[in-house]
Amino acid sequence: MKDLLYLERVDQAETLLKPQRIEVLRQLAEPRSCTEVAARLDQSQQRVYYHVKRLVEHGLATQVSERRVRGINEGVYQAAARAYWLSPRLVGRIGQRQHRDEASLGYLLDLMEEVQSDVAALHIQAAARVAKQTEPDLPSLGVSGAIRVRPERRPEFMADLKAALEGLFTKYGGAEGDAFKLAVACYPDRPHDG
Repeated sequence: MKDLLYLERVDQAETLLKPQRIEVLRQLAEPRSCTEVAARLDQSQQRVYYHVKRLVEHGLATQVSERRVRGINEGVYQAAARAYWLSPRLVGRIGQRQHRDEASLGYLLDLMEEVQSDVAALHIQAAARVAKQTEPDLPSLGVSGAIRVRPERRPEFMADLKAALEGLFTKYGGAEGDAFKLAVACYPDRPHDG
C-alpha cells in the first residue's frame, strides 16, 4: 500500500467520489474480502463487489490475494493508498490567474495548489527511488506552529517574517548544495472539532 495516490485523471476521481465507494475503500484499509466488507457495512455482497470491481479497475484498490471458501475462489482486496489527493488540474484553472496581494487568501490558495502538485510529484519520485533501493527518501522539512498576532501588529509581523526569510535566502542562496523550494503560509487558525 502506498502512502499517497495522486489522482490526475477524471475517471479515477469520478470512480472515487461516490459516498458508498469511499466507505468501501475505508474498509479496505486492511485486506478484506467483499463478504467481510459487506458484513461490516450491512450491504449485499453483490453491491460491495460492484464497488470493489470499479475501484480495482481504476487503480484505487488492488487484489492482494485469493482464498478458497466453500468451493469458490474469493478475492481479498486492499486500498491502493493510505491517502488520495485530487489534483487541482482535474478541473483546471477557470479564467486567468489574477495578480493577488501576498496577504490575500487567493494568493495562499494559488501557493497551496503549487505546493500540493510539487509534493505529490516528489512523493511519486521518492516512492520510485525506494522501490529501486537507490535512495531511502528525498529530504524535506515541514514546520507548523501557531502564533497570535493582534490586528494592529500584523504589518509589523509581516515585515519581521519577510526580514527573517530574506536573511535565510541570503545565507543559503548560493549555487552549491541541494536546491529546496520554500513556501510559508500564514492564515487564521480554525477551531477544530473536539
